[in-house]
Amino acid sequence: MLSCGLPVSRQVGVAAYEATRAMAELNLQLGRSVMVDAVNDSEQARQTWRTAASRTGARLDFVHLVITDARKHEQRLRSRDRGLAHVGEPAWADVQRRRADYAAWSDKVLEFDTTALTANEVARALLSRLSAKQ
Repeated sequence: MLSCGLPVSRQVGVAAYEATRAMAELNLQLGRSVMVDAVNDSEQARQTWRTAASRTGARLDFVHLVITDARKHEQRLRSRDRGLAHVGEPAWADVQRRRADYAAWSDKVLEFDTTALTANEVARALLSRLSAKQ
């Protein structure tokens, strides 16, 4: 959306969630599994995925990845480069502000502390926990 010239704004962010929800619903209706990587820091954002699940009869699992070691979190942030053309990397102060505004979870959530885990270890643990729920 940003590459089309739309300005960075809350409305564009909501539109991006809604576009992703629509694509997720289409794939769920085709019987595919869908995994969405999103911040989901508000009830409004989380409702997007509840809506998709209820419209399609799909199971919904929220996964929350955290880094409990603040020093390691800041270090990872400083060394990160996602290569996104229209979205820069946040500063540590941005992360702290966002954390302060993060809505408490009302849903059951699978939480993983990634302080000492590799991405592959998190993926294996996640798949194991989700498979056990089926």
